[in-house]
Amino acid sequence: MFRSIYSRFILGYVLFGLVSFLAIALFADKMTYNYLVRQKASALYDEAIYMSQSFEENSYYKGDINASVSGDMRMVANFFDATIWLTNSEGRIILDSSDQFTKETIPGFDPASGPDNYLTGFYHNMFSTDTLSVEVSINHNYSPIGYLIMHYPVSEVMSSKNQILNIIYISASIIFVLSLIILLVFTYYVYLPMRRITTAATEYASGNLNYKIGQHFTNDEVGTLARTLEMMADDLSNSEKYQRDFIANVSHDFRSPLTSIKGYLEAILDGTIPQEKSPDYIKRIISETERLSKLTEGMLTLNSMDRKTTLNCTDFDINRVIRNICNSNENACRLKDINFELTFEREEEMVYADYQKIQQVMYNLVDNAIKFSNKSSAIYISTRQKGKKIFISVKDNGIGIPKDSIKKIWDRFYKSDSSRGRDKTGTGLGLSIVREIVQAHNETIDVVSTEGVGTEFTFSLPVSAD
Repeated sequence: MFRSIYSRFILGYVLFGLVSFLAIALFADKMTYNYLVRQKASALYDEAIYMSQSFEENSYYKGDINASVSGDMRMVANFFDATIWLTNSEGRIILDSSDQFTKETIPGFDPASGPDNYLTGFYHNMFSTDTLSVEVSINHNYSPIGYLIMHYPVSEVMSSKNQILNIIYISASIIFVLSLIILLVFTYYVYLPMRRITTAATEYASGNLNYKIGQHFTNDEVGTLARTLEMMADDLSNSEKYQRDFIANVSHDFRSPLTSIKGYLEAILDGTIPQEKSPDYIKRIISETERLSKLTEGMLTLNSMDRKTTLNCTDFDINRVIRNICNSNENACRLKDINFELTFEREEEMVYADYQKIQQVMYNLVDNAIKFSNKSSAIYISTRQKGKKIFISVKDNGIGIPKDSIKKIWDRFYKSDSSRGRDKTGTGLGLSIVREIVQAHNETIDVVSTEGVGTEFTFSLPVSAD
């Protein structure tokens, strides 16, 4: 029945209110009663002491009770709303402020003294209702010759107690009602948003990643949780889309060369291709096989980067790496009449990085620049130091990248339309590998491109400590 946190919270709130009122009824009632009885008994006792001393001074021990003593006793009795008795040592009532028990003897009279020795009850069955009684001895030569007894109705104590408890009950009720404000605030700012978040989580778990919580949240923990949950759903949705695109791209890029290889081999076997042309087609098969090999190698490289492989960092000259890569691409540049323009601040720029992986970064960037550069153009490569970083730039005068494709070029298997038209052998993994390697070094890579003008890639590496 009470499965939700909110229902348990409400139950706890109601139980707290009930327990609070029961505690007041059980404990405060008794404590207040005892407190009032002790306070009243103490007040009566103090007044009885004062009166007993007055009686001693008025020669009570000689039996001299004049009208003034009787009048004083009645006045005090009226003031305290009490009944005052004056008795002899045997308990015979000599004077009664109420004129009800005069000349009577208290049955079983056993006097007690002291403020803590008050009595409650019917006082030797002489009253029909409970009374609070205090007894004080009147002494002569250190011996009791009589007693002053004050009786106060317990009903008056109960009345005072009830008045105090009523104030407590009313105050507790007001506090309980005002605390509903906290409950309403909790409901509006915590429970309702949490219920929407729970609904959203259920929708996401069932696969509906497009579900929106639909609430403007404040910058508190609940709002942060809601925004984080929506961001997670968006990331999962994008991840699913990326996975579908990934599978589609892999299938496409593997199917094309496999189809070509299968077609060429079947043509060779069934004699469709003349024997003298077989070497040309075998070269095409080898070319397609190399394309598959590059694709597989690229996927393995990305997989190793995803698993956060340890970098083998050493100190090396990045300028030398650039010169070697430029030399190894001379034939490809000669076919398109492309020249390399190298600009180095210093002859030697020592960096601290993984040599083989940075070599792969430079190879991929230079290879891309050659593929998409116009004929009879130049590729500009430069290195410069700024602070503790070395910035490497690779710039071409080529077809450029469309604005809507700038952010997508880092995606695996992504190829813009112009790229597919100019580069039939590309895998679409080169720039993904570049970014993964640079980020593995805790560095950044940026791209600036203008369609029809050219593209520039710039990345950073840490300067060698030596």
